[in-house]
Amino acid sequence: MHFEIVRLDDVNGTAVDSTVVNAASVERIVLSAAETGQRLLIRPAAENAFPGGDPRADGYAA
Repeated sequence: MHFEIVRLDDVNGTAVDSTVVNAASVERIVLSAAETGQRLLIRPAAENAFPGGDPRADGYAA
């Protein structure tokens, strides 16, 4: 399974950037974000979002 991880702005919570990763990578990214206080939104990625697809293909624009 793949997940879209969206990094959120610390001030207003808007999306700064996003990436699609496999399930094995989620824990590493979450631990790294926790160390720095970074805010994340994590959600299942669209089926066609990885590999080679655009994670914003479902209408979401980061």
